[in-house]
Amino acid sequence: MAQGTKGGPLDGIRIIEFAGIGPGPFCGMMLADHGAEVIRVDRATGGRGGSQPITTKDVLARGRKSIALNLKSEEGVALARKLAASADGIIEGFRPGVMERLGLGPEELLKDNPKLVYGRMTGWGQTGPYCPYAGHDINYIALAGALAHFGRKGGKPTPPINMVGDFGGGGMMLAYGMVSALLSVARGGEGQVIDAAMTDGTAVLMAMMHGMKNTGTWSEQLGVNLLDTGAHFYDTYETADGRFISLGSIEPQFYAELRKRAGLEEDADFDAQMNPAGWAALKDKLTALFKGKTRAEWDAIMEHSDVCYAPVLTMSEAAQHPHNVARDTFIDVGGDTQPAPAPRYSGTATATPEPAPMPGDDTDAVLESLGLNEAERAALRDAGTVN
Repeated sequence: MAQGTKGGPLDGIRIIEFAGIGPGPFCGMMLADHGAEVIRVDRATGGRGGSQPITTKDVLARGRKSIALNLKSEEGVALARKLAASADGIIEGFRPGVMERLGLGPEELLKDNPKLVYGRMTGWGQTGPYCPYAGHDINYIALAGALAHFGRKGGKPTPPINMVGDFGGGGMMLAYGMVSALLSVARGGEGQVIDAAMTDGTAVLMAMMHGMKNTGTWSEQLGVNLLDTGAHFYDTYETADGRFISLGSIEPQFYAELRKRAGLEEDADFDAQMNPAGWAALKDKLTALFKGKTRAEWDAIMEHSDVCYAPVLTMSEAAQHPHNVARDTFIDVGGDTQPAPAPRYSGTATATPEPAPMPGDDTDAVLESLGLNEAERAALRDAGTVN
């Protein structure tokens, strides 16, 4: 992977991130990975919310600077406003109304800085009957109409960890919204507020399934469709050594390649590929077939072909797979294996991220960038405004 020592397409953009958990930090990571200077406002007490320990191994917090502010003090809020006035964008993930009560809401900050892109990350959004209440990824994807469709026939809906709500429909959607608004500002527009709700973002991720439902090609029954493990040719199968492989042989030519390599060309039962009535029986046949060899043996038969096949790898295995090694999909950051920044650019190489800072690591440097001298910085430390 082409990586530089600095830069990226967002080089020169300053983002202020009010520390939180999950999707907000993911958005900050995305922006930092692609060159933005992201300054995280941590609590002067050192906490950050959530149950995870604060550590330099936190992948979502990589590539940042950190200033620790006491936002319960007038001086701390004034410093936060000064930071926002120096920035192109901010990220906050508190419940609706919290930033307003701190005196750091959009009305105040856009008055200070009319070009500011104010990114708000919530589960339910800034409006609607659920908006004042707590929730987590599992709740947001449930309300958005996604969770009902993750699972197998006869089973119950199974959350796909927090990929869909927190990260796909949340943090990545906010990053996209912020970059879009930053582009508008660069073209002469004014700053604005981004209301990124995980319910909205998750609903957008389901767009293709809504299209299929509208055309009668997607059933709302769990686990009976082409892409939700209903089909025998789009599923995972256990191998002789207790590992798993994945198949996605949808198109006729790929299905034919599967039959050829699996020794199923003469089995007429597999001729009616797209007849759902036969899927369960054919899945039983494939289950028995794949149990007959180890994953490595199936790799030797199926890999580097148009079967649409891949071994099902753990995180540790994925980091060592030859394809990922060849592409530098995973990198070393401070002695820990992490995903590399993605996507890639032909002309603006991204830098290898720095490990996550501890709260307040960059307090002096950030204050100095705002024009505060050593005596002023010392006074703020003595008063407990910064840490």
